[in-house]
Formats: sequence, C-alpha cells, structure tokens
Amino acid sequence: MVSAADSHIVNAMTVDVEDYFQVAAFEKCIARADWHRWPQRVERNTRRALELLDRHGVKATFFALGWVAERYPALMRDIAGSGHELASHGYGHERLANLTRRQFREQIRGTKKLLEDTAGGEVLGYRAPSYSVGPDSLWAHDELRAAGYRYSSSIVPIHHDLYGMPQAPRFAFFPDAAGLLEIPVTTVSLLGRNWPCGGGGFFRLLPYPVFKAGLRRVNRRDGYPGVFYFHPWELDPQQPRVPGVSFRNRVRHYLNLNRMAVKLHALLRDFRFDRMDRIFLQRTGEHYPVVVLKDLQLHPRGA
Repeated sequence: MVSAADSHIVNAMTVDVEDYFQVAAFEKCIARADWHRWPQRVERNTRRALELLDRHGVKATFFALGWVAERYPALMRDIAGSGHELASHGYGHERLANLTRRQFREQIRGTKKLLEDTAGGEVLGYRAPSYSVGPDSLWAHDELRAAGYRYSSSIVPIHHDLYGMPQAPRFAFFPDAAGLLEIPVTTVSLLGRNWPCGGGGFFRLLPYPVFKAGLRRVNRRDGYPGVFYFHPWELDPQQPRVPGVSFRNRVRHYLNLNRMAVKLHALLRDFRFDRMDRIFLQRTGEHYPVVVLKDLQLHPRGA
C-alpha cells in the first residue's frame, strides 16, 4: 500500500471505448441487430479523448470493445502507438448475466486475440461491460486467468440497479490465490457506506469540488490510487437522442454532457494519472490481499 502521507499518488485513468448506442441504458430501445443503422461516432469521440489526454501529458488504459476494434483498427493502433495501454472490454457489450460461460470464454479469448493482432502488443487487462462480474458470475475470474489476462477491473463495491457488489473490497485484491488481480473502480467510504468516486454519470452529476474532495480523501486518508473511468460518448453533447428511453436512463445518459470536457480538464490538472498496468502490475514491494469472494456470502440485490 502507498503511504497515506504520500500526497503524490498516481491514479489510474481509464476509457471504456464504446459508442453511445451500445450502453446498457439503451439496450431495451436499440436492438443489437440495428447497431449498424445508427450514426457511428466512437472514432471521432475517442480521438477527442486522446487529444485531451495528450494535452495534459497523461497515458491511460483504453478498454475497447472487439466490435469497435473490428471496424476501426487504425484507431486501436493509434491508441497503442501513442503510449496508452490497450485492454479488452469484451466483444459486444453483453453483460455477463446475458452470456453463458462458454460464450464468455469465446468472447474474451477472441477479443484478446483481435486486439493483439490489430495493435501488435499483449493485452493484459479486462473490464466487464457494465461492471457485470457479480455474485452469480465469479467464475469469470477463472476464465480470464485461463485466457491469459493478468487483471480485471470489473467490480464496483456499491449498490446499483445495473451492477454492484457492496461487500467486495474497495481496493485491488486477488479473488483467490491463483494470480488474477481484481481492481475495483474507486469508491469513497463515508457515513458507513461506499459512495461512487470513479467517474461516469456520477462524475457528471456531482459538483466538481465534491468529487475532487472524495478522490483526495481516497489518496490521502486511505493511501491508495484511485481508478477513474469515462466513455468517449461523454465528450459528445451533439450525439443523437435515442427515442423511447425511460426518464431515469435519459437523465443517466445525457446529464451534463456539455460540462464533461471542462470537468475532465480540471481533474487532469488536479491529480496525477497513468495506465492501469504501470500502476498495479509493475510496482515493486506491493502486496494485495487474497479475498475469496464466494466466502463473503454475497447475494444479488433483492435476493
């Protein structure tokens, strides 16, 4: 663990490379078979993210969908060629609850090979779509390890209607003794519960000083690096509006898109960031606990 007295902790910056029409909030309104009918904006928006990071001299980890990599191989090469880490986000943004174990195995292996063949480097990391590794899919860690991944960032220890394992550890741990590292997205512990402090819609919702205070608390009081994420479509206020979306999902997706770039500039100015692999896999003298999740008797929300 990094010393709590160290005010120069480097946090992990991550980007989930998917298009606006592929998010879980729209899956009841946009059929997967119709994805090709929607204007594709992921390349342009991802290049905006690359420019923003380059302006601040920050290298990040890009968790890319295989679906995107197939259509934009030059973008994958440019991500890796710019010094960023290229990692896997699965193939088609299916949550694990919608996949069999065999389908999951085929997807993580196929996407890993696709990214490696496209960009010419080894893929070490994986992030489940919608952070969907949960109590009923802990087998995913075994499959990821067998497929050659070294870490996963697929758990958020909070309650959420789409994901969440509130009893899981807040910081990096080994799900068993076999060697795959799980790196949860950051939460801040306050008033007896975990609160989101890792990006996405929560970052757009909260006033920036509140979010800044939360991440600073994690760095200084807990003494750990944070894990932050955003999506390229969050930099695109002009993206098409999807009809038929529920009020909750409409707010969740479109809230404060016009402020996202400004808030990201502030975050990149106020904190230090780097790639996931360099922060969590290359640090010497680091010790991560072994936490066997199935022994925590975790249950899905409402079970």
